[in-house]
Amino acid sequence: MTSDTVAERPTAKRVRRPHAWLWASLAGIVSAAALLAVAELLATLVARSASPVLAVGSFIVDIVPRPLKELAITLFGEADKIALLAGIGLGAAVASAVAGVLQYRFRPTGAILLGIGGALATAAILTRANAGALSFVPPVVGTVAGIVVLLLLVGRLRRWVAAATADGADADEVGVNRRGFFLMTGIVGAGAIVVGVGARILNATVASVSAARNALSLPAPRTTVTIPEGAMLDVDGLTPLITPNEDFYRVDTALTVPNVDPNTWSLTIDGMVDQQIEISFDQLISMGLDEYGVTLTCVSNEVGGGLVGNAIWTGVPIRDVLRMAGVQSGADMVLSESVDGYTASTPLSALTDDNLDAIFAVEMNGEPLPFEHGFPVRMVVPGLYGYVSATKWVTKLTVTTFAQDEAYWTPRGYSAEAPIKMSSRVDTPKIGTPVAAGRVPIAGMAWAQPVGVKSVEVMIDSGEWQQATLSTPVNDSTWVQWMLEWDAEPGTHYITVRATDNDGNVQIQEQAPIAPNGSSGWQRTLVTVS
Repeated sequence: MTSDTVAERPTAKRVRRPHAWLWASLAGIVSAAALLAVAELLATLVARSASPVLAVGSFIVDIVPRPLKELAITLFGEADKIALLAGIGLGAAVASAVAGVLQYRFRPTGAILLGIGGALATAAILTRANAGALSFVPPVVGTVAGIVVLLLLVGRLRRWVAAATADGADADEVGVNRRGFFLMTGIVGAGAIVVGVGARILNATVASVSAARNALSLPAPRTTVTIPEGAMLDVDGLTPLITPNEDFYRVDTALTVPNVDPNTWSLTIDGMVDQQIEISFDQLISMGLDEYGVTLTCVSNEVGGGLVGNAIWTGVPIRDVLRMAGVQSGADMVLSESVDGYTASTPLSALTDDNLDAIFAVEMNGEPLPFEHGFPVRMVVPGLYGYVSATKWVTKLTVTTFAQDEAYWTPRGYSAEAPIKMSSRVDTPKIGTPVAAGRVPIAGMAWAQPVGVKSVEVMIDSGEWQQATLSTPVNDSTWVQWMLEWDAEPGTHYITVRATDNDGNVQIQEQAPIAPNGSSGWQRTLVTVS
């Protein structure tokens, strides 16, 4: 045989074996993406509240143990919901990848697993308070679509693997099957991203009532809050007396901010009342608006923490609305409900006390409530932690008893009644920020609702307590600023602060966690002086 003869022999194309498990995982992920995309699209068309991701996320928020909830707020702060959604996405990706591998190896277990996931999402949607008659349609149809895609993709993958592993494998045939798998995977994956993201954006756009909020013209309040002279101390690093809306803390259970049109909003009062009533937004406003200065505090606020804010709220006293319904004897609690199903248990006495201005707020710092803070109507109750009083997007009050009903957080380990504990904190100097020796202002905030702060004392290391200078309080329901001039010497020092209220009670020294009814203790800050 000559060399020319050898050169003329055709060279066989090398057939590469596909990484079946890897591509099966991809098929599972793309199938789950198709499920979510179809569900989101249908949710936009027939039931905007039927998003599987948001429903599952809300379900997880509902069932998460109290320690994990506290840990999430500690680690992520107001970004806890973003972290939750990211975790759900990661978990879904892993589960769908497993479904793809199982479908490839053990038909039809992958399809069954995907179906179970869809069934759980459907259950999460249908058990939400705002579920509608057609809420089952998006997750069910989406699940069917996801299973069909999984069957098709894994079927193409099998044909590709079979062609590549057959005796005398034909490279052209293998190439056709490989391209067919990747073409379908790419088309479905890209389509799922476009449709899913587009549907979520469209869902938010359709539900948006920004135009209604921007066009809202509220009557001027009959009474206004006057900021007295001396209410604000001029100290760098000190928190402002009035918290800007964009800086006000937000802690709630809503994964997406409800968009409620004031033109369709209504408030129902039922339960232990002489007559059930329902009033519209216009009827509420027509009762007359007044301004109130009130500091709100979250029960999740640690000693020295920032989950507290002060604002000028405009609204209508809740007691006036309850009076319209006629509260019956024997009632001691009002169960308030948000449009998203969240509930809070508020002592009836806190809402009917003529000396305690619990209100339905419609404005915050001179503008309609921001969406994330409860537009169009929320509750503001001085002296109670937000989880038992400050219901956002409120739409219903049920007059009842603590013995008969319980609210969202009570079975999760929190007290049914939660008066705010007096507290004080150091804003400046900050931990980890050295200061120069010499005259240094120590300053911070203190609050003791609804009694008011009488004094604040500061201790340097283990020295004597020193009286701080207080700002002039706006009222007893708002926090106050305080300041002490300190002759700082080089070294490390501990700064301890405590407050005393107008009844003579001293802030609790004993350290307590945020559960079941709020943290307590004196803040002790380490400061380095250079």
